[in-house]
Amino acid sequence: MNNDDFDSFERAGWVGRAAAYQRGFARITAHTIPFLLDAAKVTADTHVLDVGCGPGIVTSAAVDRAADVVAVDADPEMAALAGAENPSVPVHVAVLPTLPFADNTFDAVVGNFVINHTGDPAATLTTLRRVLKPGAHLALTCWTYPAMRANGVFTEAVEAAGVHHPDDVPAGSPMSQHAQQAPFGELLTSAGYRDVRVDVLSWIHRVDPHAWWTDILAGTCVNAAVITRQDELTQARIKREYLRIVKEYATPEGQVALPAVALLASGVAPTGDGG
Repeated sequence: MNNDDFDSFERAGWVGRAAAYQRGFARITAHTIPFLLDAAKVTADTHVLDVGCGPGIVTSAAVDRAADVVAVDADPEMAALAGAENPSVPVHVAVLPTLPFADNTFDAVVGNFVINHTGDPAATLTTLRRVLKPGAHLALTCWTYPAMRANGVFTEAVEAAGVHHPDDVPAGSPMSQHAQQAPFGELLTSAGYRDVRVDVLSWIHRVDPHAWWTDILAGTCVNAAVITRQDELTQARIKREYLRIVKEYATPEGQVALPAVALLASGVAPTGDGG
């Protein structure tokens, strides 16, 4: 699957999923927000772009810091949710690597789990550098596998059930090859950022296993496409494998404690003088 096909799949795959994502999967992404904003030096009056804003939880956190926030998402439904949650924030619809902003506009750019949804991560980083002021800060997160178990268990369940991965569903994103510390850092450095660092963030996502199954099928894209295309008996077989796999993470309260692991990459836009 080429980059254009990946982008087309993403645009079609997210239609109608924004509200379910907000109720479910967005909760696991919230853990990284303070680290993301700190890495981008977002404080009061920072003119910050929240790129891939989703339903607006990073936007809200930046507003709480009294930052001057602009938000953008590729999905109109996500953008509408972000705008409803943050009525004072301009929210735009645009598909990376295209952004409707002038060069050297922002003091900071943040993107929470968006680069893994882009067909061309390198071009995306170039665009984000373009809209940053010289010396301004970028911070991005992405999942890293196999350490990220909270949604990796669904891929394992599909494989354990003997289900063929559909040919027109991406097995991974173009970012997958960069989703380890050194490659992610090299990607930023190659795009011209300086003072690049990549940190690992680890936490535990505690959730009812049946609710998490629903969260993934209703509010995500790739795993949902693979599983919901199957007939009812096959879906039931996948769910049995899923419940067997997550039993390893069961808690006495009837939840599962799923390991979540992400990379936080940050860098500084070049100043034009080599510094």
